[in-house]
Amino acid sequence: MEHYEKTIIPLIESVYDTFTVLERTIADFFIHNTKKMDFSSKNISQLLFVSEASLSRFAKKCGFKGYREFLFRYEQNLLGEAPVTDDFTKQVLNTYQELLNKSYALVDEAQMGRITDIISSKKRVYVYGRGSSGLAGMEMKLRLMRIGVNIEAITDSHVMKMNSVLLDESCAVIGISVSGKTPEVMDSLRAAKGMGATTILMTSHKEKVYQTFCDEILLMAVKEHLDNGKAISPQFPILVMVDIFYAHFLQTDKLHRETLHEYTMNALGENSVDN
Repeated sequence: MEHYEKTIIPLIESVYDTFTVLERTIADFFIHNTKKMDFSSKNISQLLFVSEASLSRFAKKCGFKGYREFLFRYEQNLLGEAPVTDDFTKQVLNTYQELLNKSYALVDEAQMGRITDIISSKKRVYVYGRGSSGLAGMEMKLRLMRIGVNIEAITDSHVMKMNSVLLDESCAVIGISVSGKTPEVMDSLRAAKGMGATTILMTSHKEKVYQTFCDEILLMAVKEHLDNGKAISPQFPILVMVDIFYAHFLQTDKLHRETLHEYTMNALGENSVDN
């Protein structure tokens, strides 16, 4: 069983933007502190050069009745006395942890470099996926668009077929299929390869036949019944690999890509919250 901390740090972080400058000083202290000490309001107020009333206001903004209640919860974490999490929550968290560990084991740094080179060199990139894989493909599109990649995500099987006539050597096609058996995606990858496009398959199953029409096979973590969403969302291991690839891709011409990302965010407007 993995160890999980029932810390109130995320709660502090969730309301961080509502704090005054003084309250942020208090928040930063509790977020980054790892030592046991005298946390009494008198001692902390002297340590941080704030009033005891400021500590009380800070605690109330965090959702507690006062500093004493806040401190009780905070010290529980430091002393390892956090409330026991129920079995259902642990089951989900353990599944995530298992998939993270498996994802780490599967990452091939050299392959990440090759895929980065492919995406960087192609004029157009298409991502094919159905269902949950299609949703992950849409997320991949949004991430890469923000740093200058000419990319489109296609989730409709008919559009996948029609899109094949637009492909050539200047294109790359990424197919996402957790099972490796989604007919629309696999058939479209074969068609893309036939048109000269560079093809990449993201899947949790490796079969020799994939090598006949895929230039790269990017393996993802798998768990029993994951493909039908019985345990957790099938998107999770896909998004983990997408994020790892994104981190590698961002390092190529980092200054230019970060500038593009900032420009895109500004174009969306300051009030865009889903970024």
